[in-house]
Amino acid sequence: MAMPLSALIRQRAIQMPFRRNYFNMTDTQQTDAGVHHHRHTDDLLAHIKGLLEKQQLVSGLVERSEMPRHQLVQSLVERQQSNQLRQQINRMHPADIAFALESLPLEERSQLWDQVDRGHMGAVLVELSDGVRESILRDMGREDVMRAAWQLETDELADLLPQLPSHIIPELMESLEHLDREQVRTAASFPEHSVGALMDFDIVTVRVDNTLEVVLRFLRRRGELPEDSTLLMVVDRTGHLKGTLSLEALLVNEADTVVGDIMNPDPLAFHTDDPLEEAAAAFERYNLITAPVTNVHGQLLGCLNVEAVLEYVQEESKKDILAQAGLREEEDIFAPVLQSGRNRWPWLGLNLVIAFIASRIIGQFEDTIAQVVALAALLPITANVGGNAGNQAMALVIRSLALNQLNTSNFGRLLSKELAIGVMNGLIWGGIMAFATYLLYQRVDLAVIMLLAMVITLMVAALTGVLIPVSLKQAGQDPVLGSSILITGITDTLGFLIFLGLAAFILH
Repeated sequence: MAMPLSALIRQRAIQMPFRRNYFNMTDTQQTDAGVHHHRHTDDLLAHIKGLLEKQQLVSGLVERSEMPRHQLVQSLVERQQSNQLRQQINRMHPADIAFALESLPLEERSQLWDQVDRGHMGAVLVELSDGVRESILRDMGREDVMRAAWQLETDELADLLPQLPSHIIPELMESLEHLDREQVRTAASFPEHSVGALMDFDIVTVRVDNTLEVVLRFLRRRGELPEDSTLLMVVDRTGHLKGTLSLEALLVNEADTVVGDIMNPDPLAFHTDDPLEEAAAAFERYNLITAPVTNVHGQLLGCLNVEAVLEYVQEESKKDILAQAGLREEEDIFAPVLQSGRNRWPWLGLNLVIAFIASRIIGQFEDTIAQVVALAALLPITANVGGNAGNQAMALVIRSLALNQLNTSNFGRLLSKELAIGVMNGLIWGGIMAFATYLLYQRVDLAVIMLLAMVITLMVAALTGVLIPVSLKQAGQDPVLGSSILITGITDTLGFLIFLGLAAFILH
């Protein structure tokens, strides 16, 4: 039985604070939620593997048995097992099916995907990571791809479009209704990390001069509200955004009240070309659930919902973790060996070049090391500490860039601060290591070398930790991309040069 419209609106309005409280949970509550989710995913994956193993076991036993009409019996048993597996799998949430697919090796992944109902394929594809989705789409037939695409919303289809086989796209676009086709083309035309690329076209608009009675009558005729809708968009006759009307205001005011009198005339709205990272920061700062999206002329095109923002933030977090190690975001943990290896070659090659340079630097000081063998034992200390210090500074800078906190006006102050931290840590920890060096080797000159090397190396680490991500940003690149590899390699190399250079100067 469908829920009455008034009850649905009231339910949405009541649920809003609870959704906001979800994002304001305490650390203990978040930890408990994380533990529960971890247990759930572990149990889910074990259950899926158990179903697949049971199917293989039963099929193997029947195949090895000798009985009349063996082929018929085997076919019936396999069909029965497949039906049972299919029924259990398709009772699961699409996100859980996607999680299982991403966690299984290629052969088992293929077996599981074969059991997914064609009516659920679209929803599962949306939940998959890019790498796994690409591998599954590659093995799907034309009819299955078309069927899955028809199940998606226009914004989801626009996101999926670049991964579809090129020969299917024209036919798919022609099969869509005119409005859907235009919405897909519009969404696909925006840059990947812009608000327009993730906006939802399914919105409810009302006129600024309508009464609430007219609005309620319109909503009753419409029959339903868009998913996650908490606001009605208020527009004029030309489609320009004039404000927003909350469901709460719609419920508590008199029926003859004019929308323009109770609407929010100055809502936080985004343009289609606004960067998604800025939108995500705004959603976090103002606890937004949904926000209108306009073009440069102020005409309403759609809305941006918190679900889309959360998915973007999660994907960016995953990408950043991989990018720091020089890996692509679409890396599939069960991809073929050659493919995964090829993805890692560029940064491994760069790391090899840096390591070769470091080795040649050490080679230039062979005579110095031969005179004082203790230098070889002390050599890694400054380099390792410098690498860690550089990565600490890098993490701070990347976070500041992501939140738009770092700009030309405060860059100099941040750089000065990091250099000061480098000097302070160099004096403290360099002093400790100098004392330890003196105790071990009873040589003041080695202690002085260690102190100076620590101070200079940590200053250099601070410089690289700040300058590398900022330089990548200025060059139009992702500041996270390979930054950890670059900083570690550079600080190690310069650490060797600083330590051995000081040793050569002081000891000679």
